[in-house]
Amino acid sequence: MMHLLTSPEAWAALLTLTSLEIVLGIDNVIFLSVIVSRIPEPQARRARQIGLALALVFRIILLSVLVWLIGLTAPVFSVQGYDFSWRDLILIGGGLFLIAKATHEIHAEVDADEEEGEGKSAGSAFFWVIVQIVIIDIVFSLDSIITAIGMAQDLEIMIAAVVIACLIMYISSGPVARFVAEHPTTKMLALAFLVLIGVALVADGFKFHIPRGYIYFAIAFSAAVEFFNVLAKRNRRKAGKP
Repeated sequence: MMHLLTSPEAWAALLTLTSLEIVLGIDNVIFLSVIVSRIPEPQARRARQIGLALALVFRIILLSVLVWLIGLTAPVFSVQGYDFSWRDLILIGGGLFLIAKATHEIHAEVDADEEEGEGKSAGSAFFWVIVQIVIIDIVFSLDSIITAIGMAQDLEIMIAAVVIACLIMYISSGPVARFVAEHPTTKMLALAFLVLIGVALVADGFKFHIPRGYIYFAIAFSAAVEFFNVLAKRNRRKAGKP
């Protein structure tokens, strides 16, 4: 352990892997921000804490079973010349879940009727939010940890990078969730991002990799446009213009 603290290579690996984990965690933060926006703020804060704590636990558990995890990339069956591993099946299932969930939320936002779930008890809504967070945490954790295994050699570095990334995700999730809740148009934009991310996960499962740089550029560009939109609306409101 001490030799890692004095090794420049170890620090470089930690910095690189932490940066990658933060970038890969953007999807998780977006999903978390959207899903908790339907429950009251005190419960939303608890849901974020539980969700990100579970994300951290899943990542550390997966890191502790590296041999089994690497085996997830081995083919388990083939269909018309395409090999599918457990990792592929999890990515496809998670992507379809994201697409279905985002489409359902978009429909609920567009529908003029009362939002679904208002008749449910607060406890039931909170439980359902946690269940969805757990499902998507498993999907994102798998992709994140497979990346970590390919990037670093030492388990200590991988765990340190994951812990740092999850702390940054937790710090950023609160402001992002509040911003999404306060601005309905940004919520619609975030839901569109989830559809895009779901499509990318399904494509990965079918061995068609969409470079994440394209997706993150589209997200950053759209978010910048929406930020200036919100800023313009705020300035018009201050000036007393419609």
